[in-house]
Order: sequence, then C-alpha cells, then structure tokens
Amino acid sequence: MAKTTSKKPKSEKLASFKADLAQRKKTRKNPHRSFHRSYHEDYAREFAAPGLLHHAMTTFRFVFKNWRLFLPLVLLIVILNIVLVGLMSEATYTQFQDTLDESLAGLKEGQVNQVARAGLLLISTVTTGGLTQGASEVQQVFGLLLFIILWLVTIYILRHRLAGHNLKLRDALYNALTPLLSTLVIALIILVELIPIAIVVITYSAAVQTDFLATPFYALVFFIFAALLILLSVYLVSSSLLALIAVSAPGLYPLVAIRTANDLASGRRIRWIIRVLFLFFIFAVVWVVIMLPLILLDLWLKDLWSWTEGVPFIPLMLQIMTVFSSVYMTAYLYLFYRHMLNFDDETIENPKDPEEIELTSEEKQSPALKPIRKSRRKNDQN
Repeated sequence: MAKTTSKKPKSEKLASFKADLAQRKKTRKNPHRSFHRSYHEDYAREFAAPGLLHHAMTTFRFVFKNWRLFLPLVLLIVILNIVLVGLMSEATYTQFQDTLDESLAGLKEGQVNQVARAGLLLISTVTTGGLTQGASEVQQVFGLLLFIILWLVTIYILRHRLAGHNLKLRDALYNALTPLLSTLVIALIILVELIPIAIVVITYSAAVQTDFLATPFYALVFFIFAALLILLSVYLVSSSLLALIAVSAPGLYPLVAIRTANDLASGRRIRWIIRVLFLFFIFAVVWVVIMLPLILLDLWLKDLWSWTEGVPFIPLMLQIMTVFSSVYMTAYLYLFYRHMLNFDDETIENPKDPEEIELTSEEKQSPALKPIRKSRRKNDQN
C-alpha cells in the first residue's frame, strides 16, 4: 500500500496563521496603530521610577562595591587602548596648552586665573578629540571593538552579581563575548537610525555655505525640517539602545531584542531619554571634579620642575577617566533596564541577591520614588 501523508488544508493553515498573529498582537505592549487615535489610557503603564540623583548614586555605590572586578577591568582596557589605539602624546597636550596661552596672552598681560586656564584646557582637550587625535582607521576599529568588549563584560558582571553569583574577571572575559556578533548587528542598526541626524548635519553645512539660512522664512523651514529628523533619530535610537542591552542575554537574536526593547520602552520612552540626558550631566560634574584638580596639579608641577614636562600624566588620566566613564555608563543604563524589566515581571518583590535586596529596599523607602500618575480620562465607549 502506498503510504499516505496527511496535510492540513489551506483554510486550516490560514486560520492557524491568523490565530498566531492575533496572539502576537495581544502580547505586544505597543498600543499605537496607524490612523487610530491613541488615548492616555491605552499606553499608560505603571512604573515607579527611582529619582534621577538616587539612581546615579546607586550606580556609583554598586560600581565601587564591586571594585575588585571593575578596577582590573578598567586597567586592562586602558592598557589595551594604549597598545592598540595609542595614547595622546604629551607633545599634543603641550600644543593645546601653548595655543591656549597664546590666545589668552592679551588678557591681563597673560596673567589668567589658573582655575579658568585649567578649565579651558580640559574643555579644549576633550571637545577637539584629543584622546583620539590622529588615530588611523585601524586604530578606530580597535577602539570600537574594545568599547564593545568593555560593554559586554560590564553587563555580564552586573547580571551575575545581581543574581548572587561570585565570579572572577577571567570568567567574565571568557564568557561575556558570546553575543559579540549580535551586538555588532544592533550597533549597525543604530548607525542606520542615525542617518537622519547625518542628513541634518550635511544640509546645514550646505545651507551655511550657500547663505540659505539668511532668509528668515527659509531658516524657519530648515529648523522644522531639522527638528523632525532629529526627533525621528532620537525616537528610534532610544529603543535600540535598550536593545543593545537586551541582546547581551544568552540566545537572544538581534531582531527579537529590538522587538523586546520596543515593547519595554512603550509608555516609558520619555523617562528613558531623560535618564540618558541626565547621564551627560553626571559626566560633566564628575569630569570637572576629578580632572580639574589633576590639571591644576600638572600645571603646578611643570612650573616647579621642568623635567616633568615630558611625562604624559594628563593624557593617561584622561584615558583612565574615559574607560571608567564607559563602565559607569553601562552600569547606569543596565540597572535602569533591569528595574524596568523586574517591574514588568513582578520579580522585584523577591530579589535573590543581597545587594539587589539592599538596592530594592532603598528604592522602596526612598522619597525619590516618583508616584505613578494615572489618567482620570474615562475610556472611550464608542
């Protein structure tokens, strides 16, 4: 007898596909649909976020409490940066200093307050790319890879420490790089999402050269055009940044991570963007508090002993601060991501790690917690 195989009819396949699609739509957190009005009740999601300053200080406390893991990591990445990418030479830093002194020579006959001089020197060194000045394409690729490695290793350490695991830096270095390719795919997607901002930069330079912005009406049109493109990039990159964290989980594909990040950011995108913007404020304060006294010390030592002029003290400190800032940024974003994830999963009431218990109890008792705002608008009955 001939062996018969039972096949589902097309109608059953279509019905199964529709049921699958309906189930996926139900599980999606994004309530917005094209050409349909979205009410506040549709996208409001309960989320008691910790205060900005409280979250920043909690991140500092967590990083410093695990200094035995993070300090060797920072030193390792600094050494690899010096070897593979290169350190800003002392001659380049001295050239910045001489240029600044020449520009200030006419002010009070060259007698400028040392604090103002050090501050201007710090700003000019950082904003003009002094850390990566003169780097070749190969060195830039090495720098990007080292940053991704630092990102993945830091997230691996944070995830396992919050889970209560005792690990060594060696284990993190060997095991954290599994999602490297997935992370590169998400980074490529972020670069594509930044194209609108690149278009704004290119059109702005062309408009300045052709005096297009001299007419007020054209300037207004360009401002609206630039604002819309920048908002589009910010909207897209905000969720992709969450995907860059989510994709570090084992076995998670890039497109699945992007879909998960979109669902997680739905209704909380503005809070997430505010966190990221506040991070730049934290960086500015920390860099001024730490680097300004170091630059003043370097200027005083060079005035006191001439042989210290060839010692690259400030370039080394700038490199260390850059790596530490990357570690802090990763911890800052990941802890807030975990807070959103735990709030959705309702697991924040029963954390397993003692440090997470302390972190969670402080967040519950702290007055920095923002109350959940609920809309008073009634649901549309039509």
